[in-house]
Amino acid sequence: MEDTNSLIEQRRQNLAGLNARGVNPFMNSFSPDAQCGTVRTELARWAEWNKSPEPKGEPVGLAEGARVRLAGRITAHRDMGKSQFLDLRDVSGRIQLWVQPKVLGEDAAEIFKLLDLADFIGIEGTLFITRMGEPSVKVESFTPLGKSLRPPPGKWHGLEDTEIRYRQRYLDLMANEPIREVFLKRSHILKEIRSFFHLRGYVEVETPMMQAIPGGAAAQPFKTYHNALGCEFYMRIALELYLKRLLVGGVDKVFEIGRNFRNEGLSRRHNPEFTMLEAYEAYGDYATMMETVESLIRHIALTVVGTLKIEHRNAEGEVFKTIDLSHWRRARYKDLVCEKAGDDWFIVSPEERRRRAVEDLKLSGDIAAGYQDFEVTAAVFEKLVEPTLIQPTFVTHLPKQLVPLAKISAEDPTTVEVFECCINGQEIAPGYTEQNDPIAQREALEYQAGGEQQKLDEDFLVALEHGMPPAGGIGIGIDRLCMMLLGQESIRDVILFPQLKPKV
Repeated sequence: MEDTNSLIEQRRQNLAGLNARGVNPFMNSFSPDAQCGTVRTELARWAEWNKSPEPKGEPVGLAEGARVRLAGRITAHRDMGKSQFLDLRDVSGRIQLWVQPKVLGEDAAEIFKLLDLADFIGIEGTLFITRMGEPSVKVESFTPLGKSLRPPPGKWHGLEDTEIRYRQRYLDLMANEPIREVFLKRSHILKEIRSFFHLRGYVEVETPMMQAIPGGAAAQPFKTYHNALGCEFYMRIALELYLKRLLVGGVDKVFEIGRNFRNEGLSRRHNPEFTMLEAYEAYGDYATMMETVESLIRHIALTVVGTLKIEHRNAEGEVFKTIDLSHWRRARYKDLVCEKAGDDWFIVSPEERRRRAVEDLKLSGDIAAGYQDFEVTAAVFEKLVEPTLIQPTFVTHLPKQLVPLAKISAEDPTTVEVFECCINGQEIAPGYTEQNDPIAQREALEYQAGGEQQKLDEDFLVALEHGMPPAGGIGIGIDRLCMMLLGQESIRDVILFPQLKPKV
């Protein structure tokens, strides 16, 4: 059994040895005064400054001889006989420790022997640079802070088993520094999104995740039951309708970052639980929101990634795709479809469009028998157009049947004032000129509901009847945005704990 193998048993014996010496690593406390990676960087800066034959100005960084208190996990151990070298790592990075038993003293040296890889310790010591130029700490004292009873994954050379990586993400974060960096940058991305909208005068809010009627999108919801109220609720599939209620209430600029839930398939681009940003601006329109999306993504790229040219690399580290966020194309939905399906696509009969899609474009598996004409065209766009839109593209003027919550375009009443921002071959963000006519909105939602009155969100429609200002709105899939910006090809690599089928 895994919990009785020799490695685990040896670690349990080491824990018993610590306890026998009056040391309980789970009861100790320690207050570091710096972080490992930061100290390493600062000491390296000082060493570079010190190498100059004629140093200029004041010293930079932390100098040799400075005392530090650090805490972290032991991730490497090199036994050099009379000296021991360890790597200590925290969230900021690693630093090398130099340990000499004669410096620690006899009792502490015996306790040191009972430490294992992946244990947590706190240390106090002085900084120095080795002959090889490695920033290091000469350890003068240490405190065990946590015992790892299981050996670390892959001897810290990386965790390659995909199943383990997703099910036990903590092991992935321990073993794979690039993965850890992805999630630290994801956190930074969320911080910058909030900062961007706050600086533009938006108010951040939270709206219900459990809703009596799921609205704002066409998707299969998850159901739950509220015992106290004695009725069914649904996990929300979109943030939209509650945020628009706030426009009615006079909050002119509003945004929310929250979880949505859709009881649908899993793929490298879909997870049933995902993070969305939605933002609404009174007196804006779809053009206003295009500028917002472009400015936001440019800002995040420069601030978090440091460039507008985003490189995606394969397993060998070779660049196979570069996304240039300095150029944003605008193209109409119908024009893009015609590029793939023929210039006369919207001229021929609906029957001919279906025949072409199934026979000529080989989409028989993507077009159900009951598809309406606009759904046939939508399948052509989704399967043949969208995957080709690697560079930033605003696809505008979508068919009105696809977006019942947007305003009809005055120049083409078969379309709505909508854009889909497509990057990296997938939709990143839709944006609308929002429908604020309660009569037109009711008609559109009734059409979408197929005449089923119980599917209408009457409370939302009543809110519109109280008057909503003209507005623009956007929704940005945070997970897909992170995939694009951080060079990841699977949504599971930007979600800390993706949904997986439970182990039997």
